[in-house]
Formats: sequence, structure tokens, C-alpha cells
Amino acid sequence: MTDEILQRYRESIDNIDASVIYMLAERFKITKAVGEHKAKTGLPAADGGREKRQIERLRRLATDANLDPEFSEKFLRFIIDEVIRHHQKIKEGG
Repeated sequence: MTDEILQRYRESIDNIDASVIYMLAERFKITKAVGEHKAKTGLPAADGGREKRQIERLRRLATDANLDPEFSEKFLRFIIDEVIRHHQKIKEGG
């Protein structure tokens, strides 16, 4: 026996998850280009000031969206750390 309401919720969740993955993929395409630009111009892989501003901005957006700002910061920090790792690899020629 299938719960139709639960099934509709799960379909929506699946659609949202797919959108999140595609949005992350697009974000990482752009950050790869940023990393290549930084490597060519001799800029550092990390930009602490930019990271701080982004985290503050995302915490405000999360609050406005009724999402836990602590969660949003952890999520963004994970993404930023991964982007920096990619930028360092690009800078090292990898």
C-alpha cells in the first residue's frame, strides 16, 4: 500500500535535490574559472575578507528564509573549503 501524500512529498524532495546538485555543479564551474584566473594573475587561492562577507550575507539570507543560520554557515563553509582546495590544486598545476 502506497501513501500518495508521502509519495508526492518525496517526489518534490527528489526534484529539489536534483536542482541543488545542478546548482552546485554550475557554481563549481564558475569557481573553477575563478581559480584559473587567480592562478594566472598570482592571486591567493583563499580570500578571507570575501569569505567572511559571504558567510555574513548567507546567514542574513538564511534568517530571512527561516533557515537556521548556523546550518547555512556550516553548509557554505563546506563549499568554500572545497572551492579553496580546488583553487590550490589549480595553482599547483593540478
